[in-house]
Amino acid sequence: MHYQDERNSGCRVSDAWTYRGLKTVVMENELLRLSIIADKGADIFEIVHKPSDTDFMWRTPWSVRNQALWVPSTGWGEGIFHDLYIGGWNTIAPTGGFAQDYMGAEIGQHNETNMMPWDVRIVEDSVDRVSAKFSVRAVRTPFWIDKVVTLESGSPIVTVTDSLTNEAEEPAPAQWGQHVALGDPFLTPDCILDFAGGDFIVLESPDGEIPDGSRLMPDRTGRWPVAEAPHGGDVDLTSFPPKSDRLVDYLSFNNLVDGWYAVTNPERGVGFGLRWDSDVFKYLWYWQVFGGHSGYPWYKRTYNVGLEPFTSLPSGMSEPGSDQSTSLIFEPGETRSSTVRAVIYEGTTGVTGIDEDGELTLRGSNPNEARNYTG
Repeated sequence: MHYQDERNSGCRVSDAWTYRGLKTVVMENELLRLSIIADKGADIFEIVHKPSDTDFMWRTPWSVRNQALWVPSTGWGEGIFHDLYIGGWNTIAPTGGFAQDYMGAEIGQHNETNMMPWDVRIVEDSVDRVSAKFSVRAVRTPFWIDKVVTLESGSPIVTVTDSLTNEAEEPAPAQWGQHVALGDPFLTPDCILDFAGGDFIVLESPDGEIPDGSRLMPDRTGRWPVAEAPHGGDVDLTSFPPKSDRLVDYLSFNNLVDGWYAVTNPERGVGFGLRWDSDVFKYLWYWQVFGGHSGYPWYKRTYNVGLEPFTSLPSGMSEPGSDQSTSLIFEPGETRSSTVRAVIYEGTTGVTGIDEDGELTLRGSNPNEARNYTG
């Protein structure tokens, strides 16, 4: 957009930027600045709260790599995803989780579209509201995906609406989710995790043993917020261990009470909340790396969590005691859409709820006075 109205106040959006040679869209309002890499998965790799200079999005140690300037040493599917993984907030679709055979096509870690360039078009550009629409057509899977990101003036809410369309002339399965990764310096052991609640599943380890650095006892089910530790005792899932504990783990929540969570940093006095439709995203994946995970790709050097609403368990695997896949089935030509809202707020005590519009209730506040941070 060569002749765009380049405002320096209110809502702003521009697709005229590049970062390390990759087309990047910058969106901002009075409170927030977002950077989205269109040429690599439409990844939201930066959400900065301006008043406190807090970036909530975790970055991998290597951050943004231009895939056009690099060739992997092997065709290892899990490695290719991790080699290019930025961190931040990624749309994962139409596959997610472990490597899998998708109707005869080999798919590596998570999905193919996260490593592809997406088209982008600015669909709204006013001082009150800006929106950018990102689109991609998958190669090994028969899906067209649209993603619309919106900011409104004075609002601490980032609205993301995904739409998936099955372009095949036969039914096609999908796993679809929001891969949101939070990390330091926002994430610290002082942070508080609030969540609407639900049951959880800790997967069995491949060899049946307890992996080194496990925070959670494998092959267990339970209910938020208490899990079983590997060698006895309880794990408080509302807390974040220090990096020095060298822990790493993963669990999935199902039977969600509602679709929201919030992470509050009392020292900074700010937090990150997410609200989603739990009838669509029925699971919450919780990936935890507290200085653990020896070897590739983390080498015990990262402190981060992924709190990720998904339609399915990883790669569509079945729930314990069932042989039914958790993948969605899209009929020929079918389109499904869903909206997720990230809410940035000011507070130190935690959160008791986030409603469908992103209105947030702080712990200790009047429940009839749900409010967002507005600067």
